[in-house]
Amino acid sequence: MAAAASDLLTGWCLFGLALLAILIFSWVYVRKYQSRRESEVVSTITAIFALAVALITSALLPVDIFLVSYMKNQNGTFKVWADANVSRQIEDTVLYGYYSLYSIILFCVFLWIPFVYFYYEEKEEDDGNTCSQVKTALKYTLGFIMVCAVLLLIGAFVPLDIPNKKNSTEWEKVKLLFEEFGSSHGLTALSFSISSLTVIGMLAAITYTAYGMSALPLNLIKGTTSAAYERLENTEDIEEVEQHLLRIKSKCRDGRPLSSRDRRTLQQLEEKLRTLRRRERHLESIEKSWWTKFCEAIRPLKIVWGVFFIIVALLFTVSLFLSNLDKALHSAGFDSGFIILGTNLTNPLNMLLPVLQRVFPLDYILITTIVMYFIFTSMAGIRNMGIWFFWIRLYKIRRGKTRPQALLFLCMILLLIVLHTSYMIYSLAPQYVMYGSQKYLVQSNKTIDGQPGNVTLVSKDCDADAPEDQCIVTRTYLFLHKFWFFSAAYYFGNWAFIAVFLIGLIVSCCKGKKSVIEGEVDDDDSDMSDDELSVYYH
Repeated sequence: MAAAASDLLTGWCLFGLALLAILIFSWVYVRKYQSRRESEVVSTITAIFALAVALITSALLPVDIFLVSYMKNQNGTFKVWADANVSRQIEDTVLYGYYSLYSIILFCVFLWIPFVYFYYEEKEEDDGNTCSQVKTALKYTLGFIMVCAVLLLIGAFVPLDIPNKKNSTEWEKVKLLFEEFGSSHGLTALSFSISSLTVIGMLAAITYTAYGMSALPLNLIKGTTSAAYERLENTEDIEEVEQHLLRIKSKCRDGRPLSSRDRRTLQQLEEKLRTLRRRERHLESIEKSWWTKFCEAIRPLKIVWGVFFIIVALLFTVSLFLSNLDKALHSAGFDSGFIILGTNLTNPLNMLLPVLQRVFPLDYILITTIVMYFIFTSMAGIRNMGIWFFWIRLYKIRRGKTRPQALLFLCMILLLIVLHTSYMIYSLAPQYVMYGSQKYLVQSNKTIDGQPGNVTLVSKDCDADAPEDQCIVTRTYLFLHKFWFFSAAYYFGNWAFIAVFLIGLIVSCCKGKKSVIEGEVDDDDSDMSDDELSVYYH
């Protein structure tokens, strides 16, 4: 018992160190991308806090799997200290951890982030008193609060019954699991609200994560164009525009006024010249930067990482395809939410995890790596695409020049994507997410020369056929499948995710190298952005 407590204490200490690392990373990430000219304390703190909550929530999945697996020995027996009462306490601790973090996410998405966003918008438009800005921000935030209230009310009374099917013994087991999960209307309302946000997170993952999984590795492999070469091309463009300007201005040397067409052309050329000169200053700074020389030195390492990331992305996509195909062939269909207990078509990830389970803690390192991979590819997708509302680009995410509103949007999107990450991991390795590395004992009758022999007990991986008191289901699995109609939406979302990844892979392969100042200088930028060059390139 003392050894078990010591091991658990060590595990929680490691989790505490992970929390500290998450907070440091969140602070560095937000500070790296926020605009120095437009930074504001409240929005910065909000962005750091929201990003940290997103990462901490994603870290709960490996912890949940570890705890249910840790209660049992490799031979399928429960450890001495893992009696029913202790097991229930551990499960409840994880469950309360989920609900606490999910409540914080609801608070951030429906109240705090919208309030800070509208407060900052009002502050930019009106330099009046603070009370007026707070009232206006609260007025707009009230709409988000009403949406949250509606979701909670619907969730409190939504029917959870899974439609009956013939020979649906598996679905009866799922119902029993739900009953064990708890029937409180308050918790059900919270689950429904979080599941609704998870659907939005699924759309964000399809848009940003799927693209990031293809864009990030291929950008590492291709690299960027040479700053010296770009600067030479830019100089030629400047000379060409200046010559064109001189030709137009020569028309009015004798006092004749320019035509309206020439005036419009003159204005466009002057704007283009300003942009080209800003590019010239940026390229000059980058060419002299020590960071550029360092990146050139580690170019082979970037190629290796790019190849590794594209292999991992293809592995994930193949695993997701086989898992979805398994559901299409062996689940009870749409009315059950395509829930399937057990695995009929194995996939590469499901084959790899049991092998890694033999050497602690390789399987937990892998599952943590997968979670973090989804987070970082999501960040890469958002950076590459920017923040869009349908066909309208709202904000760009750029190093050192990201507006506070854009940072708030970025962190909100990451919060929503993290909610969907758990279901993505379950789709990749359903058996592992449901039971971890747990085993249970079954009787085996050995025969000798065709005659019945002694009855022995052998260990078997936990699955849907295991007795209820022999295998403990993760809280993650129960939470994911509390509402069958959301599970059906996730199933179709996985197909869309695969399609967008393949399209993004083709587009990324066809595109040339990125500019060394990709997104740093655009026509709609202010000349004041050049004031921040020294912060990043010297």
